[in-house]
Amino acid sequence: MKRFLTATAALALTSGMASAEYSLTILHTNDFHARFEPINKYDSSCSAEDDAEGECFGGSARLITAIEEARARSNNAILVDGGDQFQGTLFYTYYKGALAAEMMNKMGYDAMTVGNHEFDDGPEVLRGFMDAVNFPVLMSNADVSAEPLLADTLAKSTVIERGGEKLGLIGLTPEDTDELASPGDNITFSDPVAAVQGEVDRLTAEGVNKIIVLSHSGYGVDQRVAAETTGVDVIVGGHSNSLLSNTSDRADGPYPTMVGDTAIVQAYAYGKFLGELNLTFDDAGNITEARGEPLLIDASVSKDSATADRIAEAAQPLEEIRNKVVAETASEIIGVREDCRARECAMGNLIADAMLDRVKDQGVEIAIQNGGGIRASIDAGKVTMGEVLTVLPFQNTLSTFDVTGAKIIEALENGVSQHEEGAGRFPQVAGMSYAFDVSQPAGSRISDVMVGGAPIDPAKVYSVVSNNYVRNGGDGYDMFKDAENAYDFGPDVADVTADFLAAQGPYTPYTDGRITAK
Repeated sequence: MKRFLTATAALALTSGMASAEYSLTILHTNDFHARFEPINKYDSSCSAEDDAEGECFGGSARLITAIEEARARSNNAILVDGGDQFQGTLFYTYYKGALAAEMMNKMGYDAMTVGNHEFDDGPEVLRGFMDAVNFPVLMSNADVSAEPLLADTLAKSTVIERGGEKLGLIGLTPEDTDELASPGDNITFSDPVAAVQGEVDRLTAEGVNKIIVLSHSGYGVDQRVAAETTGVDVIVGGHSNSLLSNTSDRADGPYPTMVGDTAIVQAYAYGKFLGELNLTFDDAGNITEARGEPLLIDASVSKDSATADRIAEAAQPLEEIRNKVVAETASEIIGVREDCRARECAMGNLIADAMLDRVKDQGVEIAIQNGGGIRASIDAGKVTMGEVLTVLPFQNTLSTFDVTGAKIIEALENGVSQHEEGAGRFPQVAGMSYAFDVSQPAGSRISDVMVGGAPIDPAKVYSVVSNNYVRNGGDGYDMFKDAENAYDFGPDVADVTADFLAAQGPYTPYTDGRITAK
């Protein structure tokens, strides 16, 4: 079994043996979500004026400079990604995976894992992306043998050589990807621990003693994988958008987070940080030192001019759509994941109100919007269609259907069942209110459900509006799959929201207590 040694102990034990040490820098990103252009402090579109004043972050042009500078600091580096390059801005809507492949090739990635959003447009778009990139895309905890597009292409792991040593890389994706995205019926997902251990054992048998898991599974799952497997040196994470840091007061944990012998890292999201983990291994493949810190990609990082020009060129077809002013808001509409996946949030109220308003003449009483479908905030002032599409990038359509009050309660229980994990299934609502208590076990957390000011009747049939993703069982909402009178082909939720905003005049964001925590 590998042992993690402190730096002091390592120096004592390896005195006179420096030639046996192996140094490696792991540069890493995760959850980029098509943020090729710089983002503002709300993780949304950055105006040219704010960018010129140095108030913005990230963007491919800065990221490529940061990667080059980090490589120059290291004598031996790899660049990997923790998944979810796809989805999030008009760039993905327009180019699908093509621009991501182009930029990742230019930056020189060595490998990435499949994120759940890589399946948003089915195996076809993922396969096109894989054909376009110059590096392996990995996923260990799924059986793709029945999916012709991926069966002979998508590997569980790979081995690369760097600095004269073999490095084993294993991919990991959320076990519930079939609920989170659209992988189709031919792929089955499995437990991450068993999948990783199987690949570790195989790689170890081949003589590989330095093993890195690229995991799009979330910080909590990564800690479980580290605790319940042997032989994993590093887990490069994603999915939970966790900032691991030794300097930020907003960090979710230290960088790296050590669980036994395994170093876990993650670098928030959207290209705002570049992870930089510096490792030293002894000759047996034990980590003797692990240190680093995510690098903030702010205005102090210069833009690579050729990349900036290429992104500007790619943005041209999008300009007419994104620059159309559709509304005005009196103050910032909060849509950050920390709020919208945990409690009533202003953006959730806006979207749910907009959906319910669109179909109120059809007798619909309740609106439910999954918090994970809300991807950004909108700052005060004029609201462009580009901003709305950044908040609601998935091209989900309005769905109406009929279910009993009992099914609605079941849906709300599902929505709060993974509250501790910050899961995207958290329900933002309109036309109703509810309370939840996370001290109770999942499945018995919901109480005080009111519809139209009256207690919900479990036997009564209610008309509901949501998005087609939720209605078809996304985010665990399987109870809606067999709903009566279902119609999934309404207008795009982004268009519905934009229209509602436009009709309000200057919109005033609000919360009103429709969701309460006990």
